[in-house]
Amino acid sequence: MSLPETLVQRLNGAAEAGPAWLAEQRRAGAARFEEVGFPTRRLEEWKYTDMSKLSAADFGVADSAEFDEALYDELKLDIDAWRLVFVDGIFSPRLSDLESLPEGVTMAPLSQALSDDQQAVREQLGRLTGIEFSAFSALNTALTGEGALLRIGRGRALDKPLYLLFVSRRGDTPVMSHPRILVDCEQESEATVIEHYVGQQGAANLTNALTEIRMAKASRLSHYKLQEASQSEYHVASIQIDQGRDSHFTSHNLNLGGAVVRNDLMTDLNDENATADFLGLFFGQERQHIDNHTKVNHNAPRTYSNENYKGILDGRARGVFNGRVYIKRDAQQVLGYQNNANLLLSDRAEIDTKPELEIYADDVQCSHGTTTGQLDENAIFALRARGIDEQMARGLLTLAFATEVMQRIRHTAVTDRVERTVAGKLPERFNLESLVEESR
Repeated sequence: MSLPETLVQRLNGAAEAGPAWLAEQRRAGAARFEEVGFPTRRLEEWKYTDMSKLSAADFGVADSAEFDEALYDELKLDIDAWRLVFVDGIFSPRLSDLESLPEGVTMAPLSQALSDDQQAVREQLGRLTGIEFSAFSALNTALTGEGALLRIGRGRALDKPLYLLFVSRRGDTPVMSHPRILVDCEQESEATVIEHYVGQQGAANLTNALTEIRMAKASRLSHYKLQEASQSEYHVASIQIDQGRDSHFTSHNLNLGGAVVRNDLMTDLNDENATADFLGLFFGQERQHIDNHTKVNHNAPRTYSNENYKGILDGRARGVFNGRVYIKRDAQQVLGYQNNANLLLSDRAEIDTKPELEIYADDVQCSHGTTTGQLDENAIFALRARGIDEQMARGLLTLAFATEVMQRIRHTAVTDRVERTVAGKLPERFNLESLVEESR
């Protein structure tokens, strides 16, 4: 498959940049990407999501992080957090806030870390997600220049989140960016990390993000990925986690925007009592296409996972869910649960769902399941009988469907974004569970 000449030139130029070890990685990534190109539906892992149109697109690269401050205030989360902000992949010191960052905690743009703590970057970059994983991981490796290095020191428990905001601007020429995020949770640490991707209306860019998370013994991490790209954008993201003994990782994967979206989320439970909770919500409208692939590898005995993904699709939107729980030979006394429930608000919406279990041990408790349905017209009628108009009734019932995932969100600013997208602006905060129960 041929690639745009400008992209080939960019790959060749990036391959020679940076220290020798990084230049070597970039060359390998560039060679791999030029070999395979953007994925097509002929590949099993991409059978429902065709990215081949990207091969004809000619994305530029942003040259500044200038952004209107009033619009920035509108797009960012209203949350008390330490903050790094990137505009079209370029770090913005002006919009970032690292004041009073605790001792023993590192939060730095990758460009700075490559100067100040190059060894830390070298130890982690590419350790979990190599160039063979996908064409996009190879492309990210080839063009990595910015992102974030986060380290939570041993025994540190942070009282507010580490917030990474990636803003995509509308411009005359679409641009591409390739954030690389490295997170190191040391022993007995505890933190919340929020990755927030938001696009200015009309932006038509490509974001290709890659996150690698290392969790030491007894560390705890709540990870939020809130994706609100413009409905003209491509958004691709891979997140891979390496979990040690007694670690606990919770993923909140919330997808509300984007024209074509692909998420890959994988964790390796590598020692006893490692636990992973995967909570996901994807909401598609018009012709949005949202593809979620997840994998939990139970590589050790007495490891635990629970996955719950909810999909809501309207218009001619299409959703994809492919989740796999893999239990290695002799990984006994494992608990692994997986569920995907979907709500279709239109007879033109479509969902392709495939939960999978692959088990090579005999002393395990595992289950997986999927459901697809529509709103209950009787419940809508019952709510309307209580004086709620039809649009609001449908919005409330749709939101109630998502409540099982949303009630685990610990930040009101995140919940408000989801509510506003899924149900519109509500006149007050309802007790959804009791409201739906009364309507039955």
